[in-house]
Amino acid sequence: MKSISVGSVIALYISRPHTKGRTPVSAIKVDTKGVYLDKFYDKNIQRSVLLTSTDSYLLAQKEGIEMDYGLLGENILMDYNPYLLDTGTRFRIGTATLEISQPCTLCDHLSAIDPILPQLLCNDRGIFAKVVEAGEIKKGDAIYLITKNT
Repeated sequence: MKSISVGSVIALYISRPHTKGRTPVSAIKVDTKGVYLDKFYDKNIQRSVLLTSTDSYLLAQKEGIEMDYGLLGENILMDYNPYLLDTGTRFRIGTATLEISQPCTLCDHLSAIDPILPQLLCNDRGIFAKVVEAGEIKKGDAIYLITKNT
């Protein structure tokens, strides 16, 4: 296996129990149950970590929709667009390894931001990953796409 640097972590978020919205943090710890201290921790390992690209926010901005980072519900905001990668593709971020598990479904809360947002981001909101190797991810960490040697 080899790895290719494809981008970096722009921001990190967790959803705290009993609060609304996402809380920005400088680092997250992940294990096979998800993002430690996140209210979705140990709920569904196939949906453990939500990766979102800054491209999603740019797409909304081009349509006149201004949003703060974190409003799409992401845990990891990156300057790399992973949406077209296959399920099973792996990333190394910080000391953790993540694997794309499934596309992100749209949530009703996007309509509250703007009525056209769900349709606009139907394939560009984010992608779920599961944790293959536990570790810590920090804001600014490089993102490495793990590829098979050919």
